[in-house]
Amino acid sequence: MDKDELFLCEQLAIRVAIEAGAMIKTASGRHKEVTQKDSIVDLVTETDKSVESYIFSEFRRHFPKHRFIGEESRGKDERGLTPEPTWIIDPIDGTMNFIHNFPYTCVSIGLTVDREPVIGVVYNPFLDKLYTARKGLGAKCNGAPIHVRQNCQSLSDALMIGDPNPAKRDRDHQRAALQNLEAIVKSCKSVRCMGTAALQLCYVAEGCCDGNWGYGIHVWDIVAAGLIVQEAGGVVLDPSGGPIDWMNRRYLVACSQVIGQQISQTLRVHLDFGKD
Repeated sequence: MDKDELFLCEQLAIRVAIEAGAMIKTASGRHKEVTQKDSIVDLVTETDKSVESYIFSEFRRHFPKHRFIGEESRGKDERGLTPEPTWIIDPIDGTMNFIHNFPYTCVSIGLTVDREPVIGVVYNPFLDKLYTARKGLGAKCNGAPIHVRQNCQSLSDALMIGDPNPAKRDRDHQRAALQNLEAIVKSCKSVRCMGTAALQLCYVAEGCCDGNWGYGIHVWDIVAAGLIVQEAGGVVLDPSGGPIDWMNRRYLVACSQVIGQQISQTLRVHLDFGKD
């Protein structure tokens, strides 16, 4: 895709994300029909489904030959990333937060070409914060350039952000998640938790915190925000310290390669949840 096509794609993604955000905000506070998916912490509401349907319909109307991967329609399209332009959608990242009216919920829209993200848009309608990135052109929040924090020299100086709740609630996964959290807490300045992977990555990109890790997530949770981190000067890695595989269900982001490797070495258990 050339730069003009990517510009049009980004502008459409921004418009659709804002409109989808308005749908989410309107539905907030209403009674929500909640369904459990893979676990007691993996939930879906009727709003998740209606927002994803709206987003897909808008993109298919403009780009009928593109591919689509969405959280609530997983399995309905060819699995995995390919060289073709592929829209990857999370209609509500932070569904648990949405259900409880906790205002850290967002729409996440990413576009990949040749298996790599080229556009990322993340919008929190409750705080009206719009994060955007186009490959090679930097990252922005509400139109202003953002950058990772540049004076964090070691993990001991880092404000970390992470989620202590494991994707699976069996004893082994709970123990591993708590071991990792304990190791990070002992090694960094402090830890925060927001309950949404996409926004946690954006907070690293914005320089509000210095690193984030996660296991059991999906490609739609991280691909848009991952590009935003990269374009803000940060790194996106596998928790082992190697290159990121966007389809692998784990990630690590940091404000620099040095901090990323220190986080990787501090984590005690590298959980394997397979691939999307």
